[in-house]
Order: sequence, then C-alpha cells, then structure tokens
Amino acid sequence: MYNVAVRIVKNTAEAEDVMQESFIAAFDKIDSFKGTATFGAWLKRIVVNNSISQYKKSARFVSVDDYDGVVIADETEEMSSEGISEAEMASVEASQLMRGLNLLNDKYRQVISLHYMEGYDYEEIGQILNVSNGNARTLLSRAKDSLRTKIEQL
Repeated sequence: MYNVAVRIVKNTAEAEDVMQESFIAAFDKIDSFKGTATFGAWLKRIVVNNSISQYKKSARFVSVDDYDGVVIADETEEMSSEGISEAEMASVEASQLMRGLNLLNDKYRQVISLHYMEGYDYEEIGQILNVSNGNARTLLSRAKDSLRTKIEQL
C-alpha cells in the first residue's frame, strides 16, 4: 500500500503521511466496514483516495521540478542482445518502462498505475478519479499510446 501511495503522491515523506492518515481513518471508520470486500481491498481504497487527495493538495503548491519520486539510473551503455541473460533484458525493459512512466502526464501515470499495477477495473478507476467509465477507458487508452511513444523515444 505504501508503494501505491508513493506512485500517486510522488514523494516518500508525503506517502508516509498518507499511510499514517489512512490507518487512522480506517481505525476511526472500522464500524463502516461492511465486509462486502476484503479488509485489504477496503483499506487500499482508503489509501488510494487519501493519496489522490494529498496529490491534488500538493499539486497546487509544488512545481514539477520538486519531484522526489523513484530515481532510475541512466543506462548509457549500448547493450546487445548477445550474451545478455533474460533477467538482464527484462531489467532493461523494466527500466525503460519506468522511465517512460515517469515522463507521462500525471493523470496518465495514475490511470496506468491504478489499472495495471493495482488491478482496478474501469468502473473503480472512474470512481477514484471522479470520471465516467467511458472516460476511464479513454484515459487508459490514451495513456498507453502516450507511454508507447515515450518508450520509443528513449
């Protein structure tokens, strides 16, 4: 859940605050837990909602240059596919993917994280981002296209 918060708020200190606030909120509202979903899913939803709320608050005051997210080392060496293990190749591909994700617009990065990394469906993404299901699908489609373009440029 911490990783979810970091991906959304893009700052480790803020993610820690979000986690603490989320656990406090869950403790305060435990009586509203109906058991229709697992406790983990219920808690994760609180973390995601608090993370997005915190991101929106901090986006008003923080410039893009203050980004304190995950740092990916530059790979300046040219690598050939000869003599490289599958694990090393997957690592290169993963680092390109992460660099591409970091270059995406915030809304696109959030929708990709929510769908592919956290497993939310279109309806849940729509509820989280306060958009319609169709808009969530469109956002995800545009985000994937943008990510493809960013990766090709790397």
